[in-house]
Amino acid sequence: MAKNQDEEIRADEALDESSAEPRVYELGFHLDPELPTEEVKKAHKEIRTLIEEAGAFVAEVEPEKIPLAYTISRQETSGRRDFDSAYFAWIAYETIPTKHADILTSVGVDKRVIRFIDLLTTKDSARHSVEMHELRVKTPEPVETADTSLNTELDAALENAVV
Repeated sequence: MAKNQDEEIRADEALDESSAEPRVYELGFHLDPELPTEEVKKAHKEIRTLIEEAGAFVAEVEPEKIPLAYTISRQETSGRRDFDSAYFAWIAYETIPTKHADILTSVGVDKRVIRFIDLLTTKDSARHSVEMHELRVKTPEPVETADTSLNTELDAALENAVV
């Protein structure tokens, strides 16, 4: 039975890939953290231009440097490189499956891109993600008030108290 399900899934995927129906995708990618800021912006712009030539732009988040949850290693001609941080960005776009494959090929050979993921999504989900990102950026960091510093001092004094 599992074999029949696998065959049906492969048939559905082949049908989807041969379809000329546009779909919405989200391309998330990590750029090399050692790139200068100008080169990061240039790489992002080139990927966006590639996407706009292949379909319709939906939404995006500009690259920002983030710490990675785990180390990513990549073998290069000069040896192995480990990455603990990267510039992360994503772009949502709408295109047909044949153009989608071209985009993935182009991003995959770009040496400035450490890793990428491409997902099916919807326009509404992409726009909501942009709104949530903007809300997170606008939310100020909690500021330590006099009350919290007094509580910290009180806790320290209580720990040092002799009973």
